[in-house]
Amino acid sequence: MASSIENEKNVDPVLRISQLDALELNKALEQLVWSQFTSCFHGFKPGMLAHFEPEVKAFLCLILWRFTVYSKNATVGQAILNIRYKNNLSQTEKYQPLSKHQKLWYLIFTVGGRWLEERCYDLFSNRQQQSLCKIKSYITFGAGLLKLCGLVNFLIFLRKGTFATLTERILGIRSVFCKPQSVRQVGFEYMNRELLWHGFAEFLIYLLPLINVQKLKLKISSWCLPIAGLSNSENSLADHCRECSLCGEWPTMPHSIGCPHVFCYYCIKSNYLFDMYFTCPKCDSEVHTLQPLKYKIEMTELHV
Repeated sequence: MASSIENEKNVDPVLRISQLDALELNKALEQLVWSQFTSCFHGFKPGMLAHFEPEVKAFLCLILWRFTVYSKNATVGQAILNIRYKNNLSQTEKYQPLSKHQKLWYLIFTVGGRWLEERCYDLFSNRQQQSLCKIKSYITFGAGLLKLCGLVNFLIFLRKGTFATLTERILGIRSVFCKPQSVRQVGFEYMNRELLWHGFAEFLIYLLPLINVQKLKLKISSWCLPIAGLSNSENSLADHCRECSLCGEWPTMPHSIGCPHVFCYYCIKSNYLFDMYFTCPKCDSEVHTLQPLKYKIEMTELHV
């Protein structure tokens, strides 16, 4: 008992966040390797790897295990964060690497367990026999029990800070630092600036979807290009139908909203569907009625 306590004191404890970061880096590496591997088969028949996907993934993970845990006692994520596995079952005070049995069982639990889960799902997905349904129910019950145990282990990990996964706890392997870590010193000024920026960014992300950008754009354009009061000769609808008040082009299927201005049908319809409180950008009139023009425009007016 005393030796185990001394062993705890001589080993630098690893932060919980560092252990979780290492697990996330491992997952990211596996996804990257898989995406690079599948990109080599883009020119082949689609679905060629679908029948052998669990075996191919297990083979790639086997290669990663051979050059990481087996040879260096650490995964890729742990190596990046200056972490490695320690044989926590040894009673010595010094660092002890993992035994061959622990490395092999680590391979069986991580790679073999994942392969068995994926392959069993493919085998029993389309089978309706009663015996196979029983086996499938047993496997499903076992998988659920393992997930429950993993949840309990994670809660214990959050409490004590050791054995982030159920495999590490069963095999007695623990994450330790390769070299002593120096104390992280972060200035309060930097922390306050980061917190202020992140808070401001979250506020913008919440606020921007609430702003009607289209209506604001039209309002600003109406302020920048003010339109004087309409004269008696311009008050008729026919004098203002040479261009759409939204796109500025010759109006396609010209429509009116009840003011002396003309719009393309698709321009006014899309803006009105987007904003039910849409107003004319020229005179700020609300949409009363959306009606097509009842008169014809001579094509000679295009050249006027």
